Amino acid sequence: MTFLLDLFAQAMQMILVLALSPVLIGFTRKVKARLLRRQGAPVMQPWYDLIRLLRKETVLAEDASWLYRSAPYIIFATTWVAASLAPTFATGLMFSWIADLIALTALLGSARFVLALAGMDVGTSFGGIGSSRETMFGSLAEPATIMIVFVVSLIAGSTQLSEVAAYMASDFELRVSVGFALVGLVIVAIAENGRIPVDNPSTHLELTMVHEAMILEYSGRHLAVIELASALKLLLYVSLIACVFFPFGLAPHNGSLSGMGYGVVLYVAKLAVAGFLLAVFEVSTAKMRVFRVSDYLGVALMLGLLGTLLVFVTRSL
Repeated sequence: MTFLLDLFAQAMQMILVLALSPVLIGFTRKVKARLLRRQGAPVMQPWYDLIRLLRKETVLAEDASWLYRSAPYIIFATTWVAASLAPTFATGLMFSWIADLIALTALLGSARFVLALAGMDVGTSFGGIGSSRETMFGSLAEPATIMIVFVVSLIAGSTQLSEVAAYMASDFELRVSVGFALVGLVIVAIAENGRIPVDNPSTHLELTMVHEAMILEYSGRHLAVIELASALKLLLYVSLIACVFFPFGLAPHNGSLSGMGYGVVLYVAKLAVAGFLLAVFEVSTAKMRVFRVSDYLGVALMLGLLGTLLVFVTRSL
């Protein structure tokens, strides 16, 4: 019976992140529209768009290889696995032993690598530009993420997410290094998801777009799968920030169903707060030039380095 309950909790988390990721996008768009005094689309509009794309015919370029056809499914699978491993409403689930911060970084890096290759596969100029920019941003975002992982893991004594969340929830202390790691992770999350000020996901400006340039040739079910993976990626970063820095409300793996239900409610509330703050930030911030993104991500890298140094210095005192 315990095995069945653990399996049910893990399956519920996988379904939960899959169902809520487009809703988070829709909620953010709705809040942005309201802040701009517009009606805005319904919160469920991203799901309606995905269903419509699944019904459309898929058009492929004549010189598209097997990589171009399989890339959307590889990107979706790796992103869904990463989003399902991060603790959302409970810790210590069935697959929590592989929910490692370094493993999650590797999964996201693999998805980025495959997407960059797919963008260059067809040979269009926009795809090549988008892939080169994505690779450049990734070369700065991944080291910053690793340094942030070092800060958190050195404090908690583990890179396993459930253990990190349990430590932060039980032995929480106000640390400057933790604040640096939080700000750095927020910067990386905004850049990795192509949000303002790094990129504008609601426009198709050829000279500035990054993510949209790589998927410009996709259509039908391939585009739907990539868009769903992009929504899962945003939810993954929100889940990481919530479980590492705001781990309150997480139920233990052997907890009751009521405790897990309470954790689900708090997790949805955290997503709502994150979506609202993201919308407010995007409305009040202008998009920066593409050549300034390296400086923007350099701030996250320096915050990670400073946080790691502070951890070592405070331990030696």
